[in-house]
Amino acid sequence: MSLSDDPIHPTEPPQPSHEETTASQRLRRRRATRRSSIPTDAEGQAALISSLARRAYPSIELFVFSLVCGVILGLGFLFDSQAVLFLGVLVAPLMTPWVGFLLAILTGSIRFLFETVMALLISLALVFVGGLLTGFGTLIMPQIARDNLYIHSHIWLPALIVLGIGAVTLVASFARSEEKPFLPSVIIAFAFFLPVNAVGFSISAGIRDVWLQGLLVFLTHFALASILGLIALFILRLKPSLGGIIFSGLSLVLFAGILIVLMGSGSPSQNDAIASPTADPAPVTSPPLSLTPSLAATSTASPRPTATPTSRRTPTPTSGTASPIPLTLDVTLPPSETPTITLTIPPAPTYGRIAANEGGGANLRDAPGGTYVMTLLNGTIVETFSEFSEVNGVTWVKVYITLNGQQIEGWLLESVIAYATPAPNFEASATPTRTPTP
Repeated sequence: MSLSDDPIHPTEPPQPSHEETTASQRLRRRRATRRSSIPTDAEGQAALISSLARRAYPSIELFVFSLVCGVILGLGFLFDSQAVLFLGVLVAPLMTPWVGFLLAILTGSIRFLFETVMALLISLALVFVGGLLTGFGTLIMPQIARDNLYIHSHIWLPALIVLGIGAVTLVASFARSEEKPFLPSVIIAFAFFLPVNAVGFSISAGIRDVWLQGLLVFLTHFALASILGLIALFILRLKPSLGGIIFSGLSLVLFAGILIVLMGSGSPSQNDAIASPTADPAPVTSPPLSLTPSLAATSTASPRPTATPTSRRTPTPTSGTASPIPLTLDVTLPPSETPTITLTIPPAPTYGRIAANEGGGANLRDAPGGTYVMTLLNGTIVETFSEFSEVNGVTWVKVYITLNGQQIEGWLLESVIAYATPAPNFEASATPTRTPTP
């Protein structure tokens, strides 16, 4: 076989047309712009909003994971375990429908707004049902404390700060990246689902006033997160439509009004969680305790002593001799006055401070394992007079605390008190009675 002597010239690939080159360059430029920042042109923004709406559209996973999350959160309240509560929050679904709710407001799409609102309501209802079902477990386990239930049904400033950071981070991450923002979604689920689950749990458990406070806390968290989320979308330079401007303005006014009403009324504030009883019990008034010994003097007085002198002169006739005249003095004295002094010294109190391992505080109750009175934060100083009671293998101690000039008494678990005295198993001192006789 012979080879041809003609030179071989490599064939050039077909060159794309000018239109194809322009379209590919535009697509490449749009992808690069998408990776770096939000597109500013109208076409790019429309494509971005359409893509975000598809990703934020609710799916069946939202409802399944919401129900599982509600059951686990209810178990966390039932066992008063923060670890179980954290597990329930980690199982929570991605809160992308909430971002879709904000996009619907921004674009003014009524249909998309209705779909996202209904998806959020259904997921919240499933979380509520999970707490409602597990709340009946308190009929079997009535003696377990419910510290976490009261903590998550009140507003705390650190929780609001973390919620604001999570809301802005979730919106920015969802808009700038196609990856799923798990961590900020967990923060939003923590702020939305825990109060709603506490509402359902308290209703079935028969715990008064907690359901209303939990509902107010959820509304406050939702309003604050929605305001910050809309502001984040505006900062990302997503331009709203004319209807979106109207919807955004009305929504901001509505959410701001909710925040002003709830935060201004002070109903679920931190001070109420500490200084005022949640269960609205009757005021407990205890006798004032004083460290000054009280001196009670009891004296038996008798009439003053009287002296009755009796003089008898018996003349004796003598003849020329003077004889002494006998003088007899009779003095009758009554019994002497004997004062009796009784010295009563009250037992000295033992001071301690709240040092609970979980929950950031402890619940004060009107009796050992009885009705909830209020929550005392860690570090609160209490007085005790060594009055203990054991219920179902759990030791309770009676304490006294002064708040706003009012003295309140109640029972705490002994395990949450760190005593100021190093002596273990201390007991109240006896009441000495001293009877000096001067």
